[in-house]
Formats: sequence, structure tokens, C-alpha cells
Amino acid sequence: MSTPAPGSVMRGAVDLSSLRNRPQPPAAPAAGAPAAPARPAGALPLVFDVTDDTFGEVLELSRTVPVVIDLWAEWCGPCKQLSPILEKVVTELAGRLVLAKVDVDANPQLAQGFRAQSIPMVLALVAGQPVPLFTGAVPEQQVRDVFAQLLQLAAQHGVTGTVPVDGALASDAPAAEPELPPLHAEAFAAIEEGDYTRAISAYEQALAENPRDADARAGLGQVRLLDRVQGVDLQDARAAAAADPTGVEAQFVVADLDVAGGHVDDAFGRLLDLFAALPTEDRAPVRERLLDLFGLVGDDDARVIRARSRLASLLF
Repeated sequence: MSTPAPGSVMRGAVDLSSLRNRPQPPAAPAAGAPAAPARPAGALPLVFDVTDDTFGEVLELSRTVPVVIDLWAEWCGPCKQLSPILEKVVTELAGRLVLAKVDVDANPQLAQGFRAQSIPMVLALVAGQPVPLFTGAVPEQQVRDVFAQLLQLAAQHGVTGTVPVDGALASDAPAAEPELPPLHAEAFAAIEEGDYTRAISAYEQALAENPRDADARAGLGQVRLLDRVQGVDLQDARAAAAADPTGVEAQFVVADLDVAGGHVDDAFGRLLDLFAALPTEDRAPVRERLLDLFGLVGDDDARVIRARSRLASLLF
């Protein structure tokens, strides 16, 4: 996708095998009561909760309509920022995709299957296959962009159905989305395969051809972050940073992980403290990393505005 946000889910790293064929417990009607009727077509809401026991139904549903998976928890602040955005955008798409919400505390098998190292974490299912989207609280426009590209991918795999909205069946032939530019499509395919080096190269080439390509610039920043956090152990990284408070690389790793996990203020605060502690001649790499992360989160984000203000005060 042209704006793949930070995340720890890579294609091939999600193991759904333990849940794919999980038997569904039959209903137990009261003695003498008739069996409950099957849920009628159209009864499925656009936003619903899913559990370890009901996940098999979601996998099957994804063969008809793309299913966005939102992994969250009650204690997670960024989750509460992101969830209303996801629900709003899904609702506006009028049945072209649905949102399945997973409480990771109540559903440990799903959390383990999706390897949810940080939340909020958002991915999708298309024809039963996981598609990485992003982790952390991201701006609404980025959600819209990613979902538009998810619909493109689903169409490529023949998943173009919809669910009824307000009792009216939406068309099975939604309006066609504009095709991705070739280099963007190449980058997206590479991300799906976990080949971040090839995705970075494709975005860099797109920017070389058109330096004003905002989608390529955003995609490049985010896939670079994906590449940096891939396979990093959070506890080891935090221990290394604590042992070396002015170690630039050690602090960079934890800041990247914080952004990936939605702890944006923590990441900015860490790097700004590091910037202030370093000699003037050693500050340039920290400033560059901050600017990269500012672009990743979004220039109009309040957290970026605050961090830019503090950075300016440290520069002058």
C-alpha cells in the first residue's frame, strides 16, 4: 500500500492455522425448543466483535468481502483514538468492507496467531489470507488511503462482494478504484511479501521520477520504519537504551518501536531529550530522524506540532 504504516505483521509471519479450522460450538437450545434459525442475509453489521471461537466465520466472510481486523484492548489509549476513525471510514464505505474488533486480552489465541507485539494493530483478511496494514494510531486520511488500496488488492483477488447496509443490498460491482501507479503497485507487492528492500527501492524510484509524489514519500518513510523494527525484541532494545542513555543508535531503536506501537509522544520525547544531551556537532542524525518521524506521523498532528516547537527551542 502506498502508505503502509509501522507494524510488526509481515506476510507469512501470521499463523492462523490453529484458528482456521477451529470447530464452532453448536448452540444448545432449551429442551423442546426449536433450533435457532440461521442468521438471515443482511444481519451482519459493518462493525462487530470477533472472538477466538467465532474467528472461523470471519475467515469465511473474507472470501466474499474484505475484513479489517482491529486488535485492541481496554487499557490502550491509542486504540481509543484509532477505533472511532476505523468505524467512521468503514461505515462511509457502505458495506464494501467490514470491521472485526478483537479484544486481545479476552482472545489470547487470536493475539498470538496475529503476533500482536503492540496495539492498536490493524490488518485485513482477503480470501482467508492476512494482509498487513498498520499499527499505532494513525490519521484519518491515512486510514482512508490504506483502505482504498485494500479494496484494490481485494478486487485483484476477486473479493468484490459487499454486505447489506440499512436493509438494502449494496452492489457486488463497486465503483472501480483508480489503479495504483506501477512503482506504487510494485512497492505494495513487495511489502506483502515482506521484501522491504525492494519496496524501499520502488518508492525511491517513484520519488526520483516525481519528487512531489506525497504518497511515495509517506510510503517510503513507513516501509523504512517497518524494515528497522522487523525482528527487534522490545525488551532487549529498552535494556540497551537504558544502559546507554546517549547512545544514538540504541535510542533510535526504542523510538522506532514506540512509534510502531502508537507511543508517539514517548518516541518524540526520547529523541528530543537525546538531542538536548548531545554536543552540537553530534546532533544532526537525531534531528534527521525526528524529521523523518514527523513526516511519518503527519505534519498536522498535534504531537508533531508540539515536538517541532520543542525542537525549534533547542536549536535557537
